[in-house]
Amino acid sequence: MGVRTGLVSVTFRQLGVEEVVDAAAKAGLAAIEWGGDVHVPLGDLAAARKARALCEERGLAIAAYGSYLRAGSVDREEIRTAVTTAAELGAPRIRVWAGTVGTAEAGVGDRMAVTRGLAELADVAAGAGIEIAMEFHRGTLTDEVDSTITLLLDVGAPNLTTYWQPPVDLDDAACLEQLEALMPWLSTVHVFSWWPSNNRLPLTGRESLWRPVLQRLSTEDREINALLEFVADDSVSQLVTDAAHLHAWV
Repeated sequence: MGVRTGLVSVTFRQLGVEEVVDAAAKAGLAAIEWGGDVHVPLGDLAAARKARALCEERGLAIAAYGSYLRAGSVDREEIRTAVTTAAELGAPRIRVWAGTVGTAEAGVGDRMAVTRGLAELADVAAGAGIEIAMEFHRGTLTDEVDSTITLLLDVGAPNLTTYWQPPVDLDDAACLEQLEALMPWLSTVHVFSWWPSNNRLPLTGRESLWRPVLQRLSTEDREINALLEFVADDSVSQLVTDAAHLHAWV
């Protein structure tokens, strides 16, 4: 199966849905993760249908519905709305966030709430044949590997997976260790080159990281998404350049 390349739509929040589709197609990418903040707002089924139709016209797959739901602080109605929106979009998974505090700050109650919230999300989504995938991100309980794996095991839902992206200022070797540890549950990688801190570079700025990451992903016998995000200068031409390197390294 290997690696499926794509684009995270929030990379171009300033562009309309048609322009995002054009950019992905121009870059030769295979899929789009549609964000729930601008392009496909939660519950906006018309927007979901439009994005889906435009992708179908251009031969682009839907990688995910990128929601901003925070497990542990969403009600069942919001969960149902997210699942309905994702289904209308034709998304196989919904990206969610593991709470509102980082692992070091979280108390027992925080972790219990997030674990219960993820279980409920996974349960409702399973009814529609949809996966729940956790964003791997600071300020949440997926800010490091052990906490992420604990959540995955405690929830124990077959349709709960995780994303991975390189944490700010983490070196290549540590990044590759994280990737390997999460591999059994990994569905998607967000691909961008930041260094140092959150300074955006062309993708080649961290070629020493991304070449081995993509080579490792390509050895799996299932499809894993590698989705470009945060391109330098929010530039479509930079996306095209980065996508060319991404495809060369896969």
